[in-house]
Amino acid sequence: MTLSKSPSTLVTGGAGYIGSHTVLALLNHGHEAVVIDDLSTGVRALVSEGVPFIQGNAGDIALVRDVIREHGCTSAIHFAGSIVNPESFEKPLEYYANNVSVGRNLLEACIAEDVTSFIFSSSASVYGDPYTVPVPETAPTLPVSPYGETKLITEWMVRNTAAATDMRYAALRYFNVAGADAKMRSGQAGPVATHLIKIAAEAAVGLRPGVTIFGDDFDTPDGTCIRDYIHVSDIAEAHVNALNHLKNGGESLTLNLGYGDGFSVREVLDMFNRITPTPIAIETGPRRIGDVGKLVANPGHVGEVLGWKPRNGDLRIIVESALAWEQKLAAEKAEADKLKELAE
Repeated sequence: MTLSKSPSTLVTGGAGYIGSHTVLALLNHGHEAVVIDDLSTGVRALVSEGVPFIQGNAGDIALVRDVIREHGCTSAIHFAGSIVNPESFEKPLEYYANNVSVGRNLLEACIAEDVTSFIFSSSASVYGDPYTVPVPETAPTLPVSPYGETKLITEWMVRNTAAATDMRYAALRYFNVAGADAKMRSGQAGPVATHLIKIAAEAAVGLRPGVTIFGDDFDTPDGTCIRDYIHVSDIAEAHVNALNHLKNGGESLTLNLGYGDGFSVREVLDMFNRITPTPIAIETGPRRIGDVGKLVANPGHVGEVLGWKPRNGDLRIIVESALAWEQKLAAEKAEADKLKELAE
């Protein structure tokens, strides 16, 4: 492989949902990118054509150093890790290994190879069950799950590493990411669906019998959890803004990524049922461990600091794009099954 003509950005987990959208945004804004992903949950086909791809673990120090040197990376965006909040209670050591240990090794590799800008994919889960909603970045960080704890610990590692070196960083705390690329180049395509809008879209195209609401006795107007749903393409744009901020000499920062509007589980499902010809079957189950009643961002700071202006801040846009992506996947599967049947 040849060296890139200009400095590249290393994207760990770039074959995943948010990572692949961020690669698209980087390319759209003229940045070079190189992806490392072990494909444990990522999908190789989601990596943009022409982007160098290395299958491997982001915690493999020797591999990461080689990739950084070969592709002239001066910045890194770290998405790779385990992300299912309820699962983290069942597999805490796996989450500490995939999130904390990998993050630590990645930082070592980046520092050794003089990476000066580092963006970390954090989460609103670091706030736990917040005292104040909408939640500002200054709110206490009191995670209630192993997943949230691993994100917070990694934030600490990034901050302390930056304080001891020439690296500057952005820790971006996402709220509930959903939707798909408008051109249908990427969307949620992992092997297991765990997020409400993805699950509802699967139900809408007949891949599952319906949707279960986990708890209807929260202290919210309709008893179901309220979340700040943010379109994945807006999340991706925020990463490009953060990267430009750091490359232009901006100070390190920690920011919320959300719209500041909350929708309940029932409101999301109602939106699906308004735009789909067949209503989604809904049943109610018990609460899941680690769920909080209301989690909505105070997003003012990201606009002020990064000049970020979301373009898809409408629940209908998010739901329609997620549904269109699921319909695309279903059509592709049907075509593949047909070809397989003909071949037999």
